[in-house]
Amino acid sequence: MRGHDWINTLLPDELLIEIFRRLDSKSNRDASSLVCTRWLRLERLTRAAIRIGASGSPDLLIHLLAARFSNITTVHIDERLSVSIPAHLGRRRSSGNSSVKLHDVNDKHGSASDQSDLDSLCLSDSGLASLAEGFPKLEKLRLIWCSNVTSEGLSSLARKCTSLKSLDLQGCYVGDQGLAAIGQCCKQLEDLNLRFCEGLTDNGLVELALGVGNALKSLGVAACAKITDVSMEVVGSQCRSLETLSLDSEFIHNKGVLAVIKGCPHLKVLKLQCINLTDDTLNVAGTSCLSLELLALYSFQRFTDKGLCAIGNGCKKLKNLTLSDCYFLSDKGLEVIATGCKELTHLEVNGCHNIGTLGLESVGKSCQHLSELALLYCQRIGDAGLVQVGQGCKFLQALQLVDCSSIGDEAMCGIASGCRNLKKLHIRRCYEIGNKGIIAVGEKCKLLTDLSIRFCDRVGDRALIAIAEGCSLHYLNVSGCHLIGDAGVIAIARGCPQLCYLDVSVLQKLGDIAMAELGEHCPLLKEIVLSHCRQITDVGLAHLVKGCCTVLESCHMVYCSGVTSVGVATVVSSCPNIKKVLVEKWKVSQRTQRRVGSVISYLCMDL
Repeated sequence: MRGHDWINTLLPDELLIEIFRRLDSKSNRDASSLVCTRWLRLERLTRAAIRIGASGSPDLLIHLLAARFSNITTVHIDERLSVSIPAHLGRRRSSGNSSVKLHDVNDKHGSASDQSDLDSLCLSDSGLASLAEGFPKLEKLRLIWCSNVTSEGLSSLARKCTSLKSLDLQGCYVGDQGLAAIGQCCKQLEDLNLRFCEGLTDNGLVELALGVGNALKSLGVAACAKITDVSMEVVGSQCRSLETLSLDSEFIHNKGVLAVIKGCPHLKVLKLQCINLTDDTLNVAGTSCLSLELLALYSFQRFTDKGLCAIGNGCKKLKNLTLSDCYFLSDKGLEVIATGCKELTHLEVNGCHNIGTLGLESVGKSCQHLSELALLYCQRIGDAGLVQVGQGCKFLQALQLVDCSSIGDEAMCGIASGCRNLKKLHIRRCYEIGNKGIIAVGEKCKLLTDLSIRFCDRVGDRALIAIAEGCSLHYLNVSGCHLIGDAGVIAIARGCPQLCYLDVSVLQKLGDIAMAELGEHCPLLKEIVLSHCRQITDVGLAHLVKGCCTVLESCHMVYCSGVTSVGVATVVSSCPNIKKVLVEKWKVSQRTQRRVGSVISYLCMDL
């Protein structure tokens, strides 16, 4: 029958709901919900997650969302995201005590009405109660810097959302009573993140650990000055199913961490940034944490090779290791890790100044499954170390080098020859790496899609031409490589039609010709950074957006002396999907400001 609605006639609700659940993007779901009232109602039933920024009236927004979506299981509220706050208002934490205070920037004392106005911009206990009432099936909740939420709101949530499994309270000033309520009511809680929760003490964490017990599998504590060894000991005795522990504290010592390590035999992830820990902690971890897969050590000045050797000798399942600012670790410790942990796939060495070429050579010889390697501020690691990695680590897919002054073209040629599966290469301020090394990568690493070469003075157009001929890049950053000009970028434009992101900032030789080529050959370009490119003019921008106008979302062009208000207007008027333009304020005309002011970001913000 002509014009008959066969879909709505023949398909039951259950089948339509299943179809909506299989839609791959939010935009497709939104479009489907506009077809008819029935589809709108059914599509709402399939929504399982919502994400809320600083909306300006979060309590009201949550009330409206709860009335529309009844099957929500995941809520993410992040009040760091932008919101238009009245210019005369500001917010900061009081240094005198840990409570959150609201202040009038212009008025030293601040009026009660101003404080009330700013309070209304933030999620409150009332809003959290509405959330709990409207989303009783909630399983995962993230409250990021919701600083007006207190224990009262958290307690009301705990009583209603008893199926809660994951809770993130980063930057929330909740107290012990709220955390204790979570422990009493949410017996299925598996994941808890307490970061910058200044109002919490040992009492709250102890009550939670006693309440959830073996259900808890992941715990993160950072910058909580009143949480000490006392609560860590209770976690170790009560939460024996714990698999992930992340600690960043100046007030936790060996005693607390050892209690967790000894009491939680299933630990797989251990991240520690505690300046009071010593080798004793790692020695016990090496014998007790036999299932450990990820270990991250940050800013340790009391760890030595002795502790790292214990990990290498005992934790045979270790796959991911991060060593950051551990000044007393040397090649010896890394050698034991390499020979003992042969399943290692990810290694990051950052600012460990006593680790050098010999340690990295051991990794290259023993860790054949290594897929990601990051070396940051490693002045003592030379070419021979990376050459050995190239020979032994055939599955390497990602390499990051930052401020490694002893690594040059020989190392890059070694990586290119051996690591044909390389997909991501990030290099910054490695001044001995030049055209020769990057050309080798372009000729041999055909799978490379992500390349960042920042402030490498010896890399020029010849390197980019080789990359364009051998690789199909999606991401390219050549910021600060002053030898690169139009020829290199033109080659990239013609050879990498899949390019989505490009950063060519601080390239003084780059001009309008390259912009025209990008506009013609890179139709998928979404983000481009042109800042400090003084030879690019309004004409180049016009050619650029002519080809990329349908997909371009972000354009940074501060300190481009050849760009005027005409060029800015051309970009924002030609690109319907533009979301952010970074430019000097004086280059934005009043007409442009009126039309698309929401997408304009200025180099200097008015305070």
